[in-house]
Amino acid sequence: MSSAAGRLFLPFRVVYHGRVSRTKSLRLTCPDCGSDLVVDARTGAVLSHRRPKEPPAGGKDFDALLAGLDESRNRAEKLFEQEKAAMADRERLLEEKFRAALQRAEEEPDDGPPPRPFDLD
Repeated sequence: MSSAAGRLFLPFRVVYHGRVSRTKSLRLTCPDCGSDLVVDARTGAVLSHRRPKEPPAGGKDFDALLAGLDESRNRAEKLFEQEKAAMADRERLLEEKFRAALQRAEEEPDDGPPPRPFDLD
């Protein structure tokens, strides 16, 4: 639905069956979202809008929710084990990198501080 210059353009036609009521507003149900709309019959402006009530727990039953909890617990345990293995491997990798850097430092002695830009003049 869009509104331009105070008028409402509905994505559906309003069809009257039987006698037309003399009320100044129309009660409609949106076919897209299921909301209840009260529309002014003369101007087409939306007077009120009420969203449908959401079912508790997203419409899932207890067994589906319990299965979802089990799946999330299994995912969390799997992720924890992966991170735990990565941390154990990380220690070994860092130790290897440290030993390689230490060996390079012993093989290549330090020549002292680098030259300062002021000394180049």
